[in-house]
Amino acid sequence: MNKKRQIKETVKRHIPQRHLSSVRIMYRIAMETVYGIKRTGLINIAIIAAIAAILTIFGALFRTSFSLSSYVDNLGDTFEISVYLKQKTDPVLMSSRINELEHVKKVSIKTKEEAWEEMNNNIDVSGMDNPLPDTIHVTVDDPKNILVVCDSIKKLPGIDSMNYAQEFAKKLQTITTVYNTVTVFVLIAVALLTIIIINCTIQLVIQSRKEEIEIMRLMGVSNWYIKIPLILQGAIYGFLGAIISLIPLNTVQNALVKLNDFLNVPTSDFAVQIVVFCIFVIAIFFSAGGSMLSIKKHLQV
Repeated sequence: MNKKRQIKETVKRHIPQRHLSSVRIMYRIAMETVYGIKRTGLINIAIIAAIAAILTIFGALFRTSFSLSSYVDNLGDTFEISVYLKQKTDPVLMSSRINELEHVKKVSIKTKEEAWEEMNNNIDVSGMDNPLPDTIHVTVDDPKNILVVCDSIKKLPGIDSMNYAQEFAKKLQTITTVYNTVTVFVLIAVALLTIIIINCTIQLVIQSRKEEIEIMRLMGVSNWYIKIPLILQGAIYGFLGAIISLIPLNTVQNALVKLNDFLNVPTSDFAVQIVVFCIFVIAIFFSAGGSMLSIKKHLQV
């Protein structure tokens, strides 16, 4: 015991007094935070579980949106518009003009002779005149721009007709828009629920320590000394909830990777890192924010 005391005294002598005072204050704040969590008791489990549940829902939707975006982007490479030309229209010149249009990623020409030869390989049509037109296959940079590209192509002279999965394109745009909107609404719900849960919790802590806080205020204790442990308590709840939410999110991640492999869609390299980062930032920020709102409302310091 004497040796430990000597070590402590030696350490104290080598630390400047102002730094030592700061360390003591930080230590006391940390202990007050732990004390507040202990006082909450078994309710801590319910609080952290509730935060983890709502973060899991948000994280699953957010991570799925990355896979949906990858799927849509991948469709952009295979989603083609077939443009059929009128007779005597130069396919090379027309392909050059289409290639200059906005949102056009790639064009390729299939002449009527090539199309006729391909049909001959599948069906015996010998002895018939070739009725097929020259065709230009257009790949757009993003499926959501397919309608814009089609409208631009229609304005060009020499176009007979076009063919593309119009209904599928519209439905895909609708699904993507709806999904992104739902994700935003879930984010708002996560924020509100987290703030409400933390607000109620900190209110209970404040009520249980009301007399103690009054005594500290009468003794001239700094307002921030009273506030910071409560804010840290909320942030700790958010942090622990975020850690627990990673367990079910790992299952979602594995399922999405398998689905992407099955659909031959590349998986985003940074999707998991971005989702995890956002979950921790949202959990800690909104939990600490909920604590601050509760302090402002229920604690006049």
